Amino acid sequence: MQSNCKFVFVTGGVMSGIGKGIVTASLGKLFQFRGFKISGVKIDPYLNVDPGTLNPIEHGECFVTEQVWDFKPVPTSDEYIYRISEIDQDFGSYSRFWGENIHPSHNITSGQIYLSTILREREGKFLGRTVQIIPHCTNIIKDRLRKIAGEEDLDVLLVECGGTVGDIESQIFLESFRQLRLELSKRSIALIHVTLIPYSSVIMQHKTKPTQHSVKALQAAGLQPDVLIGRSSKPLDNKIKEKISLFTNVPLEAVISDPDLDVVYELPLLFEDQKLGDYLCELLDLKAKLVTYSTVNNYSEWQKMVNLYKNTKETVTIGMPGKYFNISDSYISINSALEQAAAHEGYIANLKMINITEETDIEKELKECDGILLTPGFGERAVEGMIKTAEFAMENKVPYLGVCFGAQLFFIAFCRKYLGLKNANSTEIDQNTPYPVIDLLESQKKIKSKGGTMRLGGLKIKVKKDTRLYDAYQTEEIIERFRHRYHIIEKYIDDDTKQKGLIISSRDETGEIINSIELNREDHWMVGVQFHPEFKSKPYAPSPCYTAFIKASINYKNKK
Repeated sequence: MQSNCKFVFVTGGVMSGIGKGIVTASLGKLFQFRGFKISGVKIDPYLNVDPGTLNPIEHGECFVTEQVWDFKPVPTSDEYIYRISEIDQDFGSYSRFWGENIHPSHNITSGQIYLSTILREREGKFLGRTVQIIPHCTNIIKDRLRKIAGEEDLDVLLVECGGTVGDIESQIFLESFRQLRLELSKRSIALIHVTLIPYSSVIMQHKTKPTQHSVKALQAAGLQPDVLIGRSSKPLDNKIKEKISLFTNVPLEAVISDPDLDVVYELPLLFEDQKLGDYLCELLDLKAKLVTYSTVNNYSEWQKMVNLYKNTKETVTIGMPGKYFNISDSYISINSALEQAAAHEGYIANLKMINITEETDIEKELKECDGILLTPGFGERAVEGMIKTAEFAMENKVPYLGVCFGAQLFFIAFCRKYLGLKNANSTEIDQNTPYPVIDLLESQKKIKSKGGTMRLGGLKIKVKKDTRLYDAYQTEEIIERFRHRYHIIEKYIDDDTKQKGLIISSRDETGEIINSIELNREDHWMVGVQFHPEFKSKPYAPSPCYTAFIKASINYKNKK
């Protein structure tokens, strides 16, 4: 497929988790400031078809897209189809920075590539040929990238390769990049390498040797970086940049400093200060276009937004009991949504992350909090502690937002506390509960496979007037994203339930699935949503649901 699209490949070295996703998002911003149409691809070298079955403790958050993609490993056959809407968490960063809804086909995994190759061989697509990594797997990778660039009529496609250079899983993708460099014109591709440049506090000096070794590993794969971005705790001085340039064969002006920042959205501005945007446009033979004024693409508007975050001083403390806090990335979209909503109200969100167990002293952990967000999750571990959290919010009238699993546990807590349904539970937790107030969706009861089989993607929601949810959105129909198998069972919401204060505030289009519940109390904001409003929140346009929760938390704080 012919296309004039330019490709920017982003690789990483030294160690994983150094912020390639934020770098890629920030690079995209540089092109948006110049009026270019962009999108992003994230390559994940693991063998999973998508990250939907991965534990957040191991991999971080699973991001959910608006669209659901029917992935056909053999495009001409309907024998094998896999539903994909669960993709890598870096797409959350791309979405927040670029204001774009990115299609789930932009997340390419090794699992998808190998599955496509093997099933095509079985279909007879390679008759007479020995099927090999090169060229058959690499051709599929290149075709995927070219198809996205061509069909979406892009000016620039940014492609982030997960993991680090030297990983055995990444080799086929680096080889694909090498081949594309040969096949496309010289000014069609820029290769950007992100490495860690550690700072030794003992000798008060940055150390460049890990970066030197990382670039050598990249060169051994046939790739020479055009730009090197050095992640570090402190800014890189010119002396260190000169040393890196000398030993990596990267021009001095293309050695870019990426220090720790208090406001992550400032990184594109820092790159602009180092003239990285102009350098990349020169490298790729791109001439800036007229920028349509918007809060997303306009440079000065982005500066104003960053200053909004930097100038907040007062704090609002949000307690976040959850079960995946072994790594901070487990709830990254929720953290961002809370920070965004708070900043637009002039506050800093102080997030108190509580790795909850059954033994957690709930009152001790939450008594100083101005609001409580009960997090999503799966499985029975720590559930009783999370249910006690919802009970604490009801008893003490602390503002509460329950998201997905957090909404279900809110309902269980209400049934136990106010309806006298002792041992009420979800059948996910206790299949023998006498009161299955949470149960599988009807559409899920015959499904056995786990991958890509949940209720997924952006779906219409009918919002009831005169509810907290309607007050937040100010409309009777919204679209939010879902990822669940279990739901609230309506037969337990009778007249007695409503008299005791619990109401349904939204449903799906059919009216059969409850999408949110809340307490009907004038003096207490307590809402549970089955959907994930955090996935659509942006730094310049916070989620209405999270904004309403933060406002309630600020009011609660100010009345203490």
